[in-house]
Parts: sequence; structure tokens; C-alpha cells
Amino acid sequence: MSSDLAAVILAHNEAENIVACIESVRWTGHVVVVVDTRSSDATADLAAQAGAEVLPHRFENYAQQRNAALTLVETEWVFFVDADERSTPAQAEEIRATLARPAHNGYWIPRHNYIFGKLTRHTGWYPDYQMRLLRRRHARYDPQRQVHELVLLDGEPGHLTEPLIHYNYRSLRQFREKQQRYVAFDARILHEQGIKPRPHKFITQPLRHFYWRFVTLQGYRDGWHGLRLSLLMAWYELQKYVHLRRLARQE
Repeated sequence: MSSDLAAVILAHNEAENIVACIESVRWTGHVVVVVDTRSSDATADLAAQAGAEVLPHRFENYAQQRNAALTLVETEWVFFVDADERSTPAQAEEIRATLARPAHNGYWIPRHNYIFGKLTRHTGWYPDYQMRLLRRRHARYDPQRQVHELVLLDGEPGHLTEPLIHYNYRSLRQFREKQQRYVAFDARILHEQGIKPRPHKFITQPLRHFYWRFVTLQGYRDGWHGLRLSLLMAWYELQKYVHLRRLARQE
């Protein structure tokens, strides 16, 4: 297994997370690879001290960064893990068993998301499948999807059951900062697709998004936590159209 599978961590200013993340994927048996986006904190030094191979790479977008990572390693299989995620012994057993007789070139992996310190089982954050286990020569990322990356895989993917643990959004400030970045990316995509910010969309889209999160995705089962998340995501759906209108006016 050591020559067949490498864990790859994309990192930027993740000093508080990087060592624990590396420790959680040592079971892969290969040197853990950290693709560092010129961090200004101690991420690279801490990763090297923890025994990882640190490969600096300039960031352009998320899809390009993962495609670059696929070319920087030489193993048959790559297991992508973000710095704020942790693998588990149960997941290690499942992946080892899967790669002993692989039936697919890529596998979806669920995530357990901890948001503001609370495990979020509904509201759209579970199962939250991510395609992270890839046969390197049979997978690449769509360059047109610069955020919320899309894997272009040879053949149909499989599904695993053991989740990654994702310590997502530790604070409201972090939530706001990340959502503002997503808003800008998503609005730009809509703008490039020729979608116009019609006046009624500023009302209907946030309402639909709230209903989707809180009712369809059963956010109500997460209680007050689910209500707050549904309201926050509806607010950022509104902000996406505000940003789209700004782009249209600039044009």
C-alpha cells in the first residue's frame, strides 16, 4: 500500500491544523504531501517537522491547485484531505479494503461537519459527499469550476461509508469570510453564464434557499442551530445576487 497511495493536503495558513491533519493520515504508509500556497504563518515549517513533504505551489484557483497536486505525486492513488479535516482508523480500514480490489477509479467520501463546534447532521451538511479518493491517471478537475471543484473521472465513481471529520466554520467570523469568497466566485460564474439579476430574484431566491435548507434538507431537525444556518445561507444567497447586479452594472 505504501507505494500505491499518497495522502495530499492542500494548505494555506493552517498552522493550527496541519500537524493534527498529517497525523490522521499517516496510515496511508506513504510520505504525506502538503501542497502549500505560500503560507505566511508556520504551516510549511510545522508540516516539515511533522515529516511531511512540503511542495510550494502558487494558488490560481481550487481546481488548478488540485490538478497540480495530481502531477506532483507519483503514486497510483491519491487521497485528498483538507487541513481542517481528519481521517479516522475506521476510514483507514475501509480504504485499505477498497484499494485491495478497486472497482472504480474514484470514490465519494461523506463528511461529518462540525459547524460552530456542533456536529451538523442536516441543513445540507450531511452526507456532504466529496470525491477525494482518486486513481491519479484517471481523474482531473474541471478547470471551468474554479470553486466547488468538479472531478472529471474515467468511468463511474463508487461510494464509501466512513466519513472524514471536518472542523468547518469554527466561528461566525470565519463563516462570514468564507461565504463572502464563495459569493464572489458564484456570482462571477452566473455572470459568465449570462444570467441576469432580475428584481424578483432578490426575494424569491433567498426564500427558496431558506426553504430548501430548513425544510427540504430538514434543517429543523438541527433545532436552533439549523434555523440559524438556514437564515445565514439565505442571506448569502441574497448577497450573491447583489454581487451579480454589481458585475452587470460594471459591464
